[in-house]
Amino acid sequence: MAKMHGLARVGRDAEVRFTPGGAAVANVSLAFTYGKKGDDGKRPTQWVDASLWGQRVESLAPYLTKGKQIVAYLEDVHIQTYTKGDGTQASKMAARIADLEFVAGGEQAEPKPKPQAAPASDFDDLADIEF
Repeated sequence: MAKMHGLARVGRDAEVRFTPGGAAVANVSLAFTYGKKGDDGKRPTQWVDASLWGQRVESLAPYLTKGKQIVAYLEDVHIQTYTKGDGTQASKMAARIADLEFVAGGEQAEPKPKPQAAPASDFDDLADIEF
């Protein structure tokens, strides 16, 4: 089974649906950049149509929104062929999300309070102690 993982951006908001058996599935479009920047200053992008299954779908899907950065761990990575609306054949990379981590970024953290100056220590008191 082919696997891959990496830093990706969500290409569009996750779409949640349910199978006839009641299992929740979220379809997520992921953009992975790779390689060197081209003349236009951009890196090439590999798009992956990924699916997330199971109990986590309903709790995670609201956070899988366009532009969100995640680290995705993908399983069953494969090339899928399909027929486009105009009748031509096309292919895309598809996978199942085994796990994911949200990446913090772009948000300003609250400034940490400055530490209070510690009272000066009198090291002369230590001279009387025997070790």
